[in-house]
Amino acid sequence: MPTYKAPLRDMRFLLKDVLKAEDVLSGLPYYAQNETHSADLADQILDEAARFASNVIQPLNMSGDAEGCTVQDGVVTTPKGFKEAFRQFAAAGWTGLDGDPEYGGQGVPHVIGNAVSEMMIGANTAWSMYPGLSHGAYTALRAYASDETKNIYLPKLLSGEWTGTMCLTEPHCGTDLGLLRTKAVDNGDGTFSLSGTKIFISAGEHDFADNIVHLVLARIEGAPAGTKGISLFLVPKFLVNEDGSLGERNPVVCASLEHKMGIRANATAVLNFDGARGILVGQPNKGMQAMFIMMNGARLGTGMQGLGIGEAAYQNALAYAKDRIQMRHEPRIDVSQPADPIIGYPDVRRMLMTVKTYNEGARALTFWLSLNIDIEHHHPDAGKREEAADLVALLTPVAKAFMTDNGFTGTVLAQQVFGGHGYIREWGMEQFVRDARIGQIYEGTNGIQALDLLGRKVLGDGGKKLQKLAGMLGQFVEENEGNEELAPMLDVLGKAAQQAGTLTMVIGQKATQNPDEANAAAVDYLRYIGHVTYAYLFALMSKAALEQIALGNDKDGFYRAKVQTAQFYYAKLFPETKALAATIKAGNDTLAVDDLAMFGFEKALVTV
Repeated sequence: MPTYKAPLRDMRFLLKDVLKAEDVLSGLPYYAQNETHSADLADQILDEAARFASNVIQPLNMSGDAEGCTVQDGVVTTPKGFKEAFRQFAAAGWTGLDGDPEYGGQGVPHVIGNAVSEMMIGANTAWSMYPGLSHGAYTALRAYASDETKNIYLPKLLSGEWTGTMCLTEPHCGTDLGLLRTKAVDNGDGTFSLSGTKIFISAGEHDFADNIVHLVLARIEGAPAGTKGISLFLVPKFLVNEDGSLGERNPVVCASLEHKMGIRANATAVLNFDGARGILVGQPNKGMQAMFIMMNGARLGTGMQGLGIGEAAYQNALAYAKDRIQMRHEPRIDVSQPADPIIGYPDVRRMLMTVKTYNEGARALTFWLSLNIDIEHHHPDAGKREEAADLVALLTPVAKAFMTDNGFTGTVLAQQVFGGHGYIREWGMEQFVRDARIGQIYEGTNGIQALDLLGRKVLGDGGKKLQKLAGMLGQFVEENEGNEELAPMLDVLGKAAQQAGTLTMVIGQKATQNPDEANAAAVDYLRYIGHVTYAYLFALMSKAALEQIALGNDKDGFYRAKVQTAQFYYAKLFPETKALAATIKAGNDTLAVDDLAMFGFEKALVTV
């Protein structure tokens, strides 16, 4: 059976040595006033979260996958132990960890909540999605709901008494939400009646909580077509009385559960709304604006699934590689044994290092972004808030796509380390592969993330956000020019950042003649930007590690290993950017855009 241990040392390295989070957070009055920003408090939270992850939910991971969820007459039963674990989680206050104290939350910084989320994902991804969806619903309601609605619903969501979902997808529309058919009829009393079907609703029905708060996209009668006519509604499983108590059952029913490749212990529901009563969140026809608050948080959370599962897969593959003996190699590791551990073989170390390196780069990215979310929300300087918001907006699609692509690659490599045993269920590696696969698909496929990055976040504003990132990287290179140990990384980083600008201009110029040029380059472009971002973060981590080494603080070799990991990244993984630059420049010409008949598709393309 696989195990999981929270990577606390690595998390503390990022918080204290690399990002100096306590200093940053002490400059944010929100956290300073609530006294929730100290390193000591963060250490206590991380220790307790690690214990919960390893001792409570990780032992349920394999059994939950084997048992799955069941539904009968609309009633869903989750795997054995899941409900009890959630109630223990809620009772300990984890559901409100980084929630607003005004509504019963603890007001802990988002960067600490991010670390806790990674642990839960690594220990049991399917289980972690239940509180994760609730947190997303809380975020959207806090931003857009009326004060009356917030006062009723937010305390319940933060306490874990109620949970939340996001209901977007319909049988005929996924990415193109402008096609949605769920309709809302004004009841004339401040409520609406919603009718329609939503699919792929994670945690859409379960036995964890007394009530489930569905956030539903629908179209009010007479609203404009397309996304301009979409509104957001709060539709509870049970109606809520004026005094906050639960009333009658709302006609929103789980028609079935999806039978999935992975995350089988999460109830992925088909929900039928048959005149279900809901209340409008935000303004009519402005639902997408509100839902994007939740969706962007979900995209970062999905990226973290690539990290969490990748970390769990790496830990188990490493343990196996140390223990499994096969053949002899020179120099020998243990002459007392009939064969040597496979970790001595370069190709096994290549696989392990690839997974380890992608995990550490992803962790640095999520910590950096989550700290910037804290700055975006709470910095007293509007200019600083804007800078942080731009960075988060630019790199959110990168985090979602790059991290889940690398996470899936990592689980496959970790499975490969096990050889034939990796294909056998009892070792748990095949579950990691299955669970990781969905991350590349949902919350907007990784192709959609690439279009979002290139089309909206880069070309859409004339490259302003990208220029800010490039300026940050350029400043880092200039500030550290005299550092001989960093010099090889700085040279590569500086050139790659400049080439990112060149590639952007090439794509932009082609796209003015043919928009498909941007679409054709988008996936490779996102991966290029992902690598440049990781290159910066590995250089940043190397600098922090070298400083600790210089101070004589590397008795166990942790900091030297950090530098070695960065060197592996630059030598073995970052060179992918050379191929990506070539494929980006290749453009749209080879995609048979004018000859769809080669795919057996006979309809002709028509320019409108």
